[in-house]
Amino acid sequence: QVQLVESGGGLVQAGGSLTLSCAASGATYSIDVMGWYRQAPRKQRELVAAITRGGITNYADSVKGRFTISRDNPKNTVYLQMNSLKPEDTAIYYCGARIGATILHNPDYWGQGTQVTVSS
Repeated sequence: QVQLVESGGGLVQAGGSLTLSCAASGATYSIDVMGWYRQAPRKQRELVAAITRGGITNYADSVKGRFTISRDNPKNTVYLQMNSLKPEDTAIYYCGARIGATILHNPDYWGQGTQVTVSS
């Protein structure tokens, strides 16, 4: 089993920055890809960014050039640096992890979510 705990959400003005963290514990040796999803009110959950154990990344088009995902394997932690935030980035951000894959589709494990609110 793997447990994921997110931190770093909050309220920020448009154009500002936030950094989210997701710390994994438990059977972390089994995790191959980690990343972030988000869900805004009345919208489906969508993939924001993901990173493999080897450091290969992918991003949603809407965040490319503004968000950066990184991973500290010894600490079993993944980070999401969010710059130039827009009101449309407002959502609950969920950390996800998947075993035996390089694409973060249908994660095996989820964190509890952290709220990010961007004011205009």
